[in-house]
Amino acid sequence: MNPEDLETLVTLRMPFGRYGGWLIADLPGSYLNWFAREGFPPGEIGRLLHLMHEIDHNGLSDLLDPLRRKA
Repeated sequence: MNPEDLETLVTLRMPFGRYGGWLIADLPGSYLNWFAREGFPPGEIGRLLHLMHEIDHNGLSDLLDPLRRKA
């Protein structure tokens, strides 16, 4: 992970699925958990979803707040 990944979480929108158009950082934990069970998609989006799942699962979502204000 690099610091730019955290900024990407608060600016990149989910490109597909039920929550298409939502910011990655705003995806519900249940949706991230579903990916964790079923498998993350390949490529950058899968890597970012996995990162967001780890942040959400460990209760660290508030760490993204300063980046949200910056964006």
